[in-house]
Amino acid sequence: MTMKFCLVTIMLFLSVFVPLATPVWSSVTTIAVIMSSDQPRYRDAHRAFVTSIAAQGYKTPSTEIILQPSSSDPLAWAAEVHKLNSSRPDLIVTYGASASLVAVREVVGIPVVSVDVFASEQPVKGVCGVSSRVSMVTLLTTLLGIRPCQRIGVLYSPREFGSQQQLDDVKKFAAQLGVTVLEGSVSSAGTLDAELNKMFDKCEAIVVTEGSLFGQQFDHIIARSKTKKIPVASTMPDGAEKGAVVSLEINPQEQGYLAAEMAVRILEGAKTEFLPLVRPNRIDLIINLRHARGIGIEVPFSVLRSATRLIK
Repeated sequence: MTMKFCLVTIMLFLSVFVPLATPVWSSVTTIAVIMSSDQPRYRDAHRAFVTSIAAQGYKTPSTEIILQPSSSDPLAWAAEVHKLNSSRPDLIVTYGASASLVAVREVVGIPVVSVDVFASEQPVKGVCGVSSRVSMVTLLTTLLGIRPCQRIGVLYSPREFGSQQQLDDVKKFAAQLGVTVLEGSVSSAGTLDAELNKMFDKCEAIVVTEGSLFGQQFDHIIARSKTKKIPVASTMPDGAEKGAVVSLEINPQEQGYLAAEMAVRILEGAKTEFLPLVRPNRIDLIINLRHARGIGIEVPFSVLRSATRLIK
């Protein structure tokens, strides 16, 4: 009797407590989002991503998209990734090359879709998503067609991968065209004016690479270059609208739509190692005629013919 009583007691114990120890799997799809910095281009792309993925069935309450606090600090991105390694979302979406490379390097067993990544000519192994790479030779030759130059200044951020890639591209193509490049390394707003002053003294045009700092300070760069009658070339979305004489621009909304398509493929079983870093379909070469005339430049008709849009 004692043995039977013990067995009955054990079975009752197991029937009560074992179900409590059984994991309850959530039916909610969780997508974590990390931005390299708080930039309008990333916010625009993310809004398009949310809209597009919802249209494909991934919307609340069955899907939760969690935007992590924006930061431009690599240590902060790494810390966020380590937290996500513990919380185990179904997918991580990163905006910008800097945060994307940290996520790909640090994440463990969670698929990552990278968005708005100005990758090198040979994309980093393991990175899938949407590239924002544009032809810097097109930007440079258009700028030289507007104002022939012997020396060009390039503002870049040593902390941002995409900015450095654009600098490298400009230097390579400038060397082929016999143009000297003056590098302006800008790591904070406090060092920007000093680099601009050097360029105004020595250069006939300025190329502004992508980067959160330059996005925040773009109006200031344009205002100062206007007083010196120095044309600015840019790759930032809306750069021409803000005063760049020539701008080669991706479409942030397209970046978000393409990223959503890839995210859905992954959530439905595709493996990131078999997915590419797709190129943007829409790239606009925009010339701001109004600003060019304002600094005394008449843009040749041969250059105008290559533009996809003119600001008059």
